[in-house]
Amino acid sequence: MNAPSRLSPALLEQLSTIVGEQRVKTDDDSLKTWGVDWTKHYEPRPSAIVFPASTEEVQAIVKLANEHQVAVTPSGGRTGLSAGAVAANGEIVISLDRMNKVLSFLHADRLVHIQAGVVTEQLQQYAEQQGLYYPVDFAAAGSSQMGGNIGTNAGGIKVIHYGMTREWVLGLTVVTGKGDVLHLNKGMIKNATGYALHQLFIGSEGTLGIVTEAEIKLTRQPQDLKVLVLSVPDFAAVMPILHAFQQRIDLTAFEFFNQIALEKVLAHGHASRPFDTESPLYVLLEFEGRFEAVVDDAMQIFEHCMEQGWILDGVMSQSQAQAEALWHLREGISETIAPFTPYKNDISVLITHVPAFIAEIDAIVAANYPDFEVCWFGHIGDGNLHLNILKPADLSKDEFFEKCKVVNQFVFETVQKYNGSISAEHGVGMTKKDYLHYTRDTVEIQYMRELKKVFDPNGIMNPGKVFDL
Repeated sequence: MNAPSRLSPALLEQLSTIVGEQRVKTDDDSLKTWGVDWTKHYEPRPSAIVFPASTEEVQAIVKLANEHQVAVTPSGGRTGLSAGAVAANGEIVISLDRMNKVLSFLHADRLVHIQAGVVTEQLQQYAEQQGLYYPVDFAAAGSSQMGGNIGTNAGGIKVIHYGMTREWVLGLTVVTGKGDVLHLNKGMIKNATGYALHQLFIGSEGTLGIVTEAEIKLTRQPQDLKVLVLSVPDFAAVMPILHAFQQRIDLTAFEFFNQIALEKVLAHGHASRPFDTESPLYVLLEFEGRFEAVVDDAMQIFEHCMEQGWILDGVMSQSQAQAEALWHLREGISETIAPFTPYKNDISVLITHVPAFIAEIDAIVAANYPDFEVCWFGHIGDGNLHLNILKPADLSKDEFFEKCKVVNQFVFETVQKYNGSISAEHGVGMTKKDYLHYTRDTVEIQYMRELKKVFDPNGIMNPGKVFDL
C-alpha cells in the first residue's frame, strides 16, 4: 500500500478535534482493514479512517471534507460484494462502528430507533427480546451493519415473504453531501406530504450522504418454521414446484443451489448430506407449520410433485436443530466458496421469466466456462440468481477476472432482454457501474446524476460508485 496520507497534518488534527485523537487511524493495518469490503477487485488506498460517535460528528467531518475538497467513503460492516465501500483513491473513510446503539423502542408502533452501526444480528436479537422479529436475513447478518444494508437495500433469504430492507425503513437521519442533517419521514407509516426523500437514500450506496440513524419497523415472530430440502432433476422443475406450494401455502423462503455448491459445503465439514439421492439441483423452502393442516398440505404437495417427476427425493425438518442444519446447506455456501475467489453475478428478472432466463444464462455459462466450476445458488423464489464462477488454482486472480469479464456482456444482454437487473441485492459500487446501462437507460442515469448534484454538489460522497459524474 502506498504510504498515507494526502491529508495535511492540520487537517488530520482537525479530524482528531472532532472525534478524538485515538479515533483517527492512518497506520497501514487500519487503512487495509477499513478501506475495503469483501470484494477483491481493488486495492484499498484511503488516507485516513475516522470513527465518529454521533450524527453531529459525522456532520462536522463532512463539512470539513467539503471545505478541503476531500472525498469521503462511508464504511459499515464491510460485507459488500460490489466494492461500494472500497476507498481506492485517498478518501477519508467514515466508519460507523462506534454508532452501534439502539436509541429507543416504541412498542405500540413496533418501531425501533437505531444508529446506523447496529449489526443486523444485533437488531434481530433485540427484536426477539421484544417478542418481535426483524425479517431481513442473510449469511453476513453477524457482521453487516444496518447503515450498509440501507445503503444497498439488502435482500437475503426471506424476500419472497417479507421484501427487501426498503420495506422496513420508516425513517432516516442522514448527513447529506452538503453537510446538512435531514430527519426524513420520522417513523411514520402514513405521510402524504410530498417526496419520500428517505427512499432516495435507500440503495444510494452512500453517494448522496451518510445514513446515521434509522427508524425500523418490526413484525410478529414466525412460529413453528418447517424446512424442506428437495432433490430436483433440472431447472425446468424448479418453478412448477414453487407454483405448486404457493397455491396453498405462504412460503417464507424458497432457495436453490446446485450440486457443486452442496459439495463445497459438505467438504467444509460442518454439514451432512440431507439424503442419499444426488441431483444437479436442490430446492430449500420454508413455511410456518403452526397448524397440522398446513403440514399435511405440504406433504400432499410434495407427493404431487414427486408424481410429476419434479422432485426426486426430499426431507422435512422435525426439530429446530434439524431446520438449522438444513438451512446451513444453503447459508454456508458463500463462506465455503470464498477461498476459491469466486467471480460473482447477482442478477434478477421477474419470476415469470425465470425458466427461460435460466436456460439462456446456463447455455452461455456452459459454452464459455467449460473448464470452470460454476456454483449456482440464490433466492429463486423472488427471481434472484447468484452465479459464481470459481477460480482454478492455476490461474492468477487478475487472469481469472479478465476471462470472466469477457462473458459479462452476454450475461447482461440477456438480463436486459428480460428487463431484469444486473444487481438484485448487492448494489452497483465499482464492480458493476460499467454495466448499469443494461438496467437503467441513459435518461434515467442522467436524472440520477442530477439528484446527486442536489445532495452532494461538490461530489465528495463516495465518488466513483454507481456511476461516474
